[in-house]
Amino acid sequence: MQFIPPDYFRKLEKAEIFSRQPRQLEIDLGCGDGSFLAALAGHHPERDFLGIERLLGRARKAYRKACQADLDNLKVLRLEISYALAWLLPDHCASRIHLLFPDPWPKKKHHKRRMVSLEFCEALTRVLEPGGEFLLKTDDEEYFEESMDVLTGSSGLDEVSWEDGAFFYPQTDFEQRWLGQGKTIQCSRFKVSD
Repeated sequence: MQFIPPDYFRKLEKAEIFSRQPRQLEIDLGCGDGSFLAALAGHHPERDFLGIERLLGRARKAYRKACQADLDNLKVLRLEISYALAWLLPDHCASRIHLLFPDPWPKKKHHKRRMVSLEFCEALTRVLEPGGEFLLKTDDEEYFEESMDVLTGSSGLDEVSWEDGAFFYPQTDFEQRWLGQGKTIQCSRFKVSD
């Protein structure tokens, strides 16, 4: 389903996203075409999922996937991720936030556009509930190392292990593409300090 906030200029209440409570809410930042999120929502009907996507075409595809699969536990918000995370999403509303294969902005002059920053970490700890998790995957080793420096240096986030098969976690279309090209996938998992 498409999610249109009642007001873009104030912090939402969790019940404005999904009225049924209490249920775990997972947020996918940059949900792309929605394949990953639809697979998660189908596998976990007891949880709610919000995909945030800036690009209209991708947001429409994610919305169509949710509708075609009749997933009433998945909503898609078309909005700039940094704005949604910093200003719109409620405090301590999410049990997990996923950031999968973000644009690494490889040119040095564009590094300031990279998603993972100190401000991003502060927003994560605000939006995640105590003990909530942040999961990151990327194929870009330099971007991963820079992100890890920021994440491990952030107060309020503790790195935890993420073994293969620890829990159901579908591959994104980007992950399938990069694995098909023989690239190595870097991943990390952090929890908000209790």
